[in-house]
Formats: sequence, C-alpha cells, structure tokens
Amino acid sequence: MSTVNSGLVHDLLVELDRTGPLPLHRQIESALREGIRAGRLPFGSSIPPSRRLAAELGISRGVVVEAYDQLVAEGYLVSTPGSYTRVAAAPEQIVTEPAAPPSPGPRIDFGYGRTDAASFPRAVWLRSLKRVLTTAPHDRLNYLDGYGVPELRKSLADYLTRVRGVSATPSQVLITSGFGQAGALVLQVLADRGGKRIAVEDPSADDDIRPLAVRHGFEVVPLPVTADGVSVEALERSDADLVMLTPSHQWPLGGVLPAEARAAVVRWARTTGALVLEDDYDAEYRYDRAPVGAVQGLAPDVVIYAGSLSKTLAPGLRLGWLVLPPHLTSAVAEAKLLADRGSPAIEQLAFADFLVRGEFDRQLRRMRPVYRRRRDALLAALAEHLPDLEPTGIAAGLHAVAWLPDDLDEHAVVTAAADHGVQVAGIAPYRLTKPGRPGLIIGYSSLNEAQITEGIRLLAEAITTMLPATSATRAEGTPAGAGRRAR
Repeated sequence: MSTVNSGLVHDLLVELDRTGPLPLHRQIESALREGIRAGRLPFGSSIPPSRRLAAELGISRGVVVEAYDQLVAEGYLVSTPGSYTRVAAAPEQIVTEPAAPPSPGPRIDFGYGRTDAASFPRAVWLRSLKRVLTTAPHDRLNYLDGYGVPELRKSLADYLTRVRGVSATPSQVLITSGFGQAGALVLQVLADRGGKRIAVEDPSADDDIRPLAVRHGFEVVPLPVTADGVSVEALERSDADLVMLTPSHQWPLGGVLPAEARAAVVRWARTTGALVLEDDYDAEYRYDRAPVGAVQGLAPDVVIYAGSLSKTLAPGLRLGWLVLPPHLTSAVAEAKLLADRGSPAIEQLAFADFLVRGEFDRQLRRMRPVYRRRRDALLAALAEHLPDLEPTGIAAGLHAVAWLPDDLDEHAVVTAAADHGVQVAGIAPYRLTKPGRPGLIIGYSSLNEAQITEGIRLLAEAITTMLPATSATRAEGTPAGAGRRAR
C-alpha cells in the first residue's frame, strides 16, 4: 500500500503520493488544475505563495515553482511580480443532457453489403503480420509513393489475372483505402481533365460514387437496369465521360451483363473517348453458375477495374485497389499521394503475404459453401412463408432481391417489418428515377440459417398485417413452391 503525506492542504486539496510513479510537481499540477475546473478555486482567487505551500507539503520550493510555472503556461494561473499568483481560468461549464435510451436494435437484421466479420481468419492473418514485421525491408516503413508497396501490387496483379481474367501488370495496380477512395481518386482526375458527366446504373448504390460525383460538379445520368444489366442504348445516348458499372453482379438487382452488351460498352468507350469504372465488388461468390470474368480483360485501355476486401475479408482493413489504363496511372498515383501519403504499409505487406501463400484462396473456398447454405435457407424460407415474393439475383453475392406484389407498398412493408423486429431495406432509395417495381434487398451473409428462417417468418407476419383477410390467408397457407419461380 502506498503511503500518503499527512500534510493535507485543506484550502487547495493537494495530496501527494511520495511512492507513486507520478513526479510530485505533476501531482500538484493535477490537483490545482482539477480544482480550477471544478470551481473549488474561483476565478481571480489567490493561491498560496510557493514558499508557503512547499513548507506545508514538506517539499522543496523548486517543485512547487515548477508546478506553478506549468499552470501559468497553460493559462490556468497568472503570476504578477510583487503580487500573488491568481487563478486565471473559469470553471468548466458542463452541460448535461438527458441520455437517450439505448435502442435495442432489430431482432433480425437483413443488412446488405457486409461480410461475416466473425469469420475473419484472425490466426492466419496474425501469422502474416508476424512474418512481414520480421522480414520486411526497413524502407517499407518510410513514406511510400502513391502506388502502394511493390509486393502487394505484384501479388494482386497475379491473383486478378488468374482468378478474374483481368489484364494487369504491377505497374497498373494502385492500392487504395477501399472502393470509396478508389472512386474519389478517379473522379478527381477526371474532373481535373475537364470531365462533366458520369453515367450510373439505376438503381445503384448511393453511398459512394453518386455523392462524390455531385461534390465534384458532375452531372449524374441514370441508366435503366433490366434483368440482364444496364441498358446499353441509354448509355450510348448519355454523352457521359465515365460510366460506373457492376457487370458481374449488378448491384442491387443481381443481373450479369451479357457478352454482347459488354462488347457494346467497350465500343462506346473507345468511340467516344470515355472511360468505364468496373466495380467488381463481390464476384468471388458465385453459387449456381461458372464465374464471369471482368470486363477489364476485354479492354484494359478504357476500363478501370476496382476491387476491395470489404466483401471477402473485412471492410475494417480498408484495403482496395485499382487496375488502371497506363495513361491514368501517374495522375491517379499523384492524387492518392496528396490525399493521404499512401495506405498503411504493414497491412499491405500482410495481405501480400496472405495472397502469395494461398490463404486468400483458402478463405474464399471456406466461405463459399457457408454463404450458399445461408442463401439456400433464405430461398426455402421465402418459398414457405412468402411464396408471392419473387427472388432474383440469387446466383451470386451476399444478398438477394425479393420483388413484392404490385399491391404492396414497399415503404409500408419496410416499416411493418421494423415493427416486427426485422430490419430490411427497400429498393426505392437506390433509384434515381421513380417510381419503380417494389422490392426488398435481403442480405444474408451475417445471419445463420436459423436466424434467416426466423427473420422471414417475422417478415411474413408483418406483411400479413397489411393484407385483406383473403390475401392474408393466401400468404400464410400457400404451399412451398406455389409462388413465382426464383430467377
């Protein structure tokens, strides 16, 4: 037990612990500072001379002088020659607001756009971290250029060429802090070169490219999406400088852009001098058909390829990449350098080690059957409890879309689901042109099969409360498989 000096100065409430690790002058500073903040030492009041306080505490005067000088430097005290040292700061004005009651959160969250963070391979990632911390060259810990560490650029070029059919050399690869930054860098360079208009899928995500485009002064042109992906006819009329596509698994509807449409997009870009930004956000997860290669492999001169770890390992790693046409690499690298001086080197090196040793492939092989079982549980639950909903976009990815009957209001369904403890998103917020067919975006990656089944049952209860009696009976009693066929 530490011993405390018995000489307590009651007017200042200074108490010293002579055996503790904190120096005595720091203890005096802390006591006086807290007294001023709390209002025990009022503004303008005098404090004892250093000689007197030192005598009362049984310490040298120099210790007290050092504490006073520090508080004068911080603005808590003011010292005038020939006069007392006085309090120069008013007490803190603490405004307390009643704390809002914590939200219990939804019982079942069908959130989309996420991976199962609980499945992150912590032990394997730690081994990669340890290896690179032991073996990485010292200069990798210095400031880097805007491209990223060479080890990751090479391993990514090899992986993307092998798995996604991308045409890539290390010199074309640039490391970013996720897709959001990748899109921001491309838009910045395009704006610097006089770009005025970008085309996006409708519906499409509203949290990355669209707000960034508006901030850079671009006009955003919506391109209608059919079951097979974006309308090429609308693209050819858009007069856009850049089109942003999700051709391997359109977000959110899930279609795959056919070969004829891919070729037409490439022809459009080459004819007009425009660029294509390909977001290959979850192409690693395909269940019912062979993988579809990237469009970039057809035209590396006009297609910018973007990917990240957000759907495969964890979004918290903040690692993404661009594969750029050669004429853009230096400009985008300069923009990256100005943005943040480069992404963290240790994480880049760890991911490079993870890739080279085949751990990334093993993690994907491990997770594909897990996500497929969850997808299958979702489809089975929809067929049993909500056969009038039409699933689509189910061949790949981490979410499905369920089209609602035309007589159901999408927003009302989302609200009713929330009242039943289920969080699910509608499609309407992601449309640029409204109205459109009502539907729900149902993410399943972070729920187990039992939770998925329970969530769909609760969703069915919510929808039943909205239906007339005859429709409610049909919704509850239709046999599995009697509804519309899933696509």
